Amino acid sequence: MKRDSKLSAVLHVLLHMAEMNDPVTSESLAAAMHTNPVVVRRLMAGLRQAGFVSSAKGHGGGWVLSCSLAAVTLGDIHNAVGAPALLAMGNRTESPGCIVEQAVNAALDGACDEAEALLLRRFNSITLADLSRDFHRRMTGGGFTSKDIEHAL
Repeated sequence: MKRDSKLSAVLHVLLHMAEMNDPVTSESLAAAMHTNPVVVRRLMAGLRQAGFVSSAKGHGGGWVLSCSLAAVTLGDIHNAVGAPALLAMGNRTESPGCIVEQAVNAALDGACDEAEALLLRRFNSITLADLSRDFHRRMTGGGFTSKDIEHAL
């Protein structure tokens, strides 16, 4: 089963945007995310609806952050992009007639529910500011400059 990288991609883009002084177009974000601008606009729409980004049309327009990095958690962003599944594992049959498979499903469902709850609690304890601090620590510790991190943005 393919892993969903939407949250990782959006967090990556948001941290880049936090370093920029100018709006960023959907086309530029799409190039950095290796996707289509339409996909970016859909993702950003959820972030805009949550109040994390805003956009301006026309020349010089694009997407900008409209939130405090310290006020937004990974959990907030996860929800804003549609709360994609956290675990890729599932049951062989959702409504089995076999009581053995019912017992297996119950055990797996319980363990997965606990794991998801733990992961969401952790997401809710990490802010974008935490990620930004870690990025800056890595940048200065590695001898990088802002120019080194621009990618395709």
